[in-house]
Amino acid sequence: MISRRDLLGAAAVASAAACAATESTAKSAAKIEPSVLISMLPKDLSFEQRFRLAVDVGFHLMEVRTVETDAEAQQIKDGADAAGLRIHSVMNQAHWRNPISSPDPAVVDQSVAGMEASLRQAELYGAETVLLVPAVVQQDTTYEQAWERSQHVIRERILPVAEQTGVVVALEEVWNKFLLTPRDFVQYIDEFNHPLIKAYFDVGNLVHYGVPEHWIEAIGGKRMAKVHLKDYSRKDGFTPLGEGTVDWEAVRAAFDSIGYEGAATVELPGGDREYLADVRDRVRNLLGA
Repeated sequence: MISRRDLLGAAAVASAAACAATESTAKSAAKIEPSVLISMLPKDLSFEQRFRLAVDVGFHLMEVRTVETDAEAQQIKDGADAAGLRIHSVMNQAHWRNPISSPDPAVVDQSVAGMEASLRQAELYGAETVLLVPAVVQQDTTYEQAWERSQHVIRERILPVAEQTGVVVALEEVWNKFLLTPRDFVQYIDEFNHPLIKAYFDVGNLVHYGVPEHWIEAIGGKRMAKVHLKDYSRKDGFTPLGEGTVDWEAVRAAFDSIGYEGAATVELPGGDREYLADVRDRVRNLLGA
């Protein structure tokens, strides 16, 4: 009997043969779609001009950040529609300054309001996910309190809005002293037992204390909603893609092993056309995407 791993391996070989004439060095089985973060695009251009530039250099998907007004959100949507650039995800902005794990009800209220705005904007754009940092361990919040408080707020106040909009709440692992192992990350997600709670996995964020491909395999395809691409070196910190210590071949193989097919958003400093084209080439060479 042929195993799923064998089938994926065969698909990778076939894909490599079909792409032999390209510059890509990666073996590709599952389809990963490259995406750009809106903050990477030149701010001296109009929204439509920025988005046309993204498409010109080879990005057809974009992640945006939560904005202050409905009018600005509409401008972003109109510009993206005109440029043919699809907005697939919204990065919530309220969770660091006002974590939902805070013991202060006023802080939690502000954080929930920020998530509600993010979910409504995602619905406007037709985006599938909103990125949420679920908790922050700090002086007034232990690991256990962060777990319990954040799960309660997500269940009682955020999930009802997610259900109204049909948008996935994608939880990201960051340097917040929380969910520090893949076991904890998976358990935290699974305890919700809800199809609108999934993982937003950042390749570079965990290199300092983990191995990306191990996390990918532990999270699995059913939980993995979206991916961020960054590189990292324990010596130099965050680096350009391909210049850190991430084993990109192993990362690509791990994505293949779980059958991940979806967006991978580059989260790097911004730059001009030449810089963005170079970033796009790096994604292609590292992941075959």
